[in-house]
Amino acid sequence: MNTNSVPGATNHTRRDFLKSSAAAVAGGVLLPDFARSLHPGGSAVLKVGLVGCGGRGSGAALQALKADQETVLWAMGDAFSDRIDGSLAALAEEDVGSRIDVPTERRFTGPLCHEGVINSGVDVVILCSPPHFRPIQIEAAVKAGKHIFAEKPVAVDAPGVRRVMAACKEAQAKKLAVVSGLCWRYDRAVREVFQRVHGGEIGDIIAMQAVYNAQGLWSKPKLAGMSDLDWQLRNWLYFTWLSGDHIVEQHIHSLDKLMWAMKDEPPVRAVGSGGRQVRTDPVFGHIFDHFNITYEWASGVKGFSSCRQIDGCATETNDHLFGTHGRASVLSFAVDGKTKWRFSGEKNDMYQQEHDELFASIRKGEPINNGDYMCKSTLMAIMGRMAAYTGQMITWEQALNSKEDLTPPHYGSGPLPVPPVPMPGLTKFY
Repeated sequence: MNTNSVPGATNHTRRDFLKSSAAAVAGGVLLPDFARSLHPGGSAVLKVGLVGCGGRGSGAALQALKADQETVLWAMGDAFSDRIDGSLAALAEEDVGSRIDVPTERRFTGPLCHEGVINSGVDVVILCSPPHFRPIQIEAAVKAGKHIFAEKPVAVDAPGVRRVMAACKEAQAKKLAVVSGLCWRYDRAVREVFQRVHGGEIGDIIAMQAVYNAQGLWSKPKLAGMSDLDWQLRNWLYFTWLSGDHIVEQHIHSLDKLMWAMKDEPPVRAVGSGGRQVRTDPVFGHIFDHFNITYEWASGVKGFSSCRQIDGCATETNDHLFGTHGRASVLSFAVDGKTKWRFSGEKNDMYQQEHDELFASIRKGEPINNGDYMCKSTLMAIMGRMAAYTGQMITWEQALNSKEDLTPPHYGSGPLPVPPVPMPGLTKFY
């Protein structure tokens, strides 16, 4: 499920996909000739499996089916069966409904539902469940030889990032595609901004600013009889073990653009602050509602980042790059440097573009692998969280080698206490 409110997008399907519908989907629609073998450049049907059936996942499934006319939605998995039912009902209303073949036996539920999806005979998996599960899902998909679309972030802690790094290297050796949900890298206007920045239009970068200040998000009450795990999964945004906190789950889009500006060279250190000033009700778990982090690169370049999720406050989402010969405003699609430029071409749907390029690369036999930058940007976000939670300066090496593992003690019905809110100066780095 995508929680971002992103300006400049021409299509909000990723976030707002689920529509109210009274329609019920009782079974799949069978397509002929599923037995054709898959090969690069061929016309064989590509079977798609969806893991995580909220609005984000449903939108991604629709985009996958639109990206290649010989795709079929073959299997679905979610922690909750009602999410699968809602997703199927919404997809059935789209013009891809005839390519949905998900009978009851290929609908899998529970926290580890990805296992059933991956082993159901799919060729491509779309991973859109809460970020905590991404490392084990990516590992399993690569091991099984599946192409991957992985929503951001790809982990919530450093051990998870390390697992994904290793899996992405294995995917490259196996010639499996790994496309990231860091969607701005697939936006035509933003790509041109960075092409001009990297071409020297603003000279050498000397400072950067990234802002993602948004309103608050939804929450769901704990109903009678609901287990701790189910309640936390329903409210996954507000638990660090599931989301990584909003600096990791949402602000990663902004931090990824700073990483992109630096040609995917990671910062060497980070220091910052944050807290939980307004969103203090227990329904919001234990995460912060604001962060301010300063990242520094080996060259001395500093990136100043801020993010906030508080109702009633000014909102802004943009990134500004300052160079020796000018500046670029990334999400204003403008460069004021050696020459003045503003994007005037036709905007594309970056969400659709991700899937168009993914499936085209599979068909061509030249699979895309976004593993390097999606892991670095995820770790950069985790590094900022570590700095704010502890109040300490955190180096890239410390973040990368951190032993902090946020995996819960179980995925069952027993007690799952909410950790205390982190306190800078008292919370330890591990």
